[in-house]
Amino acid sequence: MLIFWEKRLVFLATPKAGSTAIEAALESLANVAVQRPSPLKHTDLRAYRQYIEPWLRHETGESFTTVALMREPISWLQSWYRFLLRDDIDDPDHAMIGVSFAEFARAYANPSHEFHRRIGGQAGFLTHQSDRADRIFRYEDMESFTHFLEDNLDCAISLPRVNVPPEVDVSLNEDEQARLREVMSRDIALYDSL
Repeated sequence: MLIFWEKRLVFLATPKAGSTAIEAALESLANVAVQRPSPLKHTDLRAYRQYIEPWLRHETGESFTTVALMREPISWLQSWYRFLLRDDIDDPDHAMIGVSFAEFARAYANPSHEFHRRIGGQAGFLTHQSDRADRIFRYEDMESFTHFLEDNLDCAISLPRVNVPPEVDVSLNEDEQARLREVMSRDIALYDSL
């Protein structure tokens, strides 16, 4: 999460949607840059509205605009898979050893499975009840997002390539993809509304 005090702007760092690159490019411009621990870095809209926004409003007497990125939902889950493959790869008990993307997607489709509970969904991060982040940009349209930031922060922005997971097979058959789209329908509806 990045807070730009004078600009009354807050970047909510959606996991697996370019947040590390955004933070690398903009940390020096932000008044507050929360990168650790992960639960603070990835403060979702609900927690922001409940805890951080009231303090910001109390201190400034003004509202801050929330801005975030959202990745196409299946691509987002593929990115999580690649990230989890890489995470703790030297651990012989690593939960991802020998797990294909299709198996991972089936596990994620079960709301009680560890993968689903650990990862959640982007709609749950970017919305709370009928509320949603003020500005949500598609990760796949990074140019619109960087133009928005350049206009609001009065600077040129160049995003580095950081935290890029390795390429692996993330294919699904039609039935598996249909099931995943059904499970991710809330995320897909939000993404389609952008």
